[in-house]
Amino acid sequence: MNAAPHHTDALPGRFCPLSYRYSPAVFNCPAELQAETLYVVGGLYGNVPALDAIDALMDAEPVAPALVFNGDFNWFNTDDNSFETINRRVLAHCALRGNVETELAGDDDKAGCGCAYPDSVGDAEVGRSNEILRALRATAARFPALRRQLGALPMHAAAQVGALRIGIVHGDAESLAGWRFAHAQIDAPDNIAWLQQAFSAAKVDLFASSHTCLPVMRQFEFQRQLCGVINNGAAGMPNFADTHCGLVTRISTLVSPHTPLYGLALCGVHVDAIAVHYDQARWTEMFLANWPPGSPGHESYFRRIILGPRYALATAAAPRAASVT
Repeated sequence: MNAAPHHTDALPGRFCPLSYRYSPAVFNCPAELQAETLYVVGGLYGNVPALDAIDALMDAEPVAPALVFNGDFNWFNTDDNSFETINRRVLAHCALRGNVETELAGDDDKAGCGCAYPDSVGDAEVGRSNEILRALRATAARFPALRRQLGALPMHAAAQVGALRIGIVHGDAESLAGWRFAHAQIDAPDNIAWLQQAFSAAKVDLFASSHTCLPVMRQFEFQRQLCGVINNGAAGMPNFADTHCGLVTRISTLVSPHTPLYGLALCGVHVDAIAVHYDQARWTEMFLANWPPGSPGHESYFRRIILGPRYALATAAAPRAASVT
């Protein structure tokens, strides 16, 4: 089971609707996407300057990379211009829907923001997330065609880079809003057994995820086979204390032209966390225009946007691994 319950007697924002669920076996299929270099971008959160910075990263690649947005590319972009800009540009590429896009496409408030927050997140923060979603849904209602496109996006994808098979998700191997790839859960003993089962059913070497807002990377050895999980945290917000950059996952047969913050090698393929150095001043101005002091977005996120979260790079990339024979 994931961190949050999957039943509707829980508060909005605390549970995963059954429609969010899938089996890890869905990844045991021919790859839907093949590339020499693949960027996985999760948690853009409506940050247009971050999208510009990602384009610049891709332009510096020796071979044009494929790009997958794995959900929650919307969040703070409640003004019409940035909502249209983000969605038009993202939907020109391969995209998965996160809980934000899923809830934007519908009118049912039962799931709230759809984040399925664990108990470690306070009720006040969950309530503010639900308010943010309602405000963003009001914006989305003015773009019915984009809203239909968001609702039609898949929840997951299978990809191949070189010899590496990848399951791309928003949450985890079983749920669009699952938390089992979160830094606080990934090393738990009961999670290791679940991971082994998930990799066995999925027949992938790597899961690439986002959703939980904080990054983590781990390598595991299950029955003498190396595999890994990389969660990029957020492309559109700082991921570490005293920083102003997002993160994307780069998966490639080629050495990165950008210095990775950390990474691993699987099946002869580079799997790296790459910093997204967006225009902080421009992004702060855009954020405050939509979420001024006193608003739910400001209360929940402004401190992180200015100072970064209380989270260390060493925690994300700690060289812990499990070996199960």
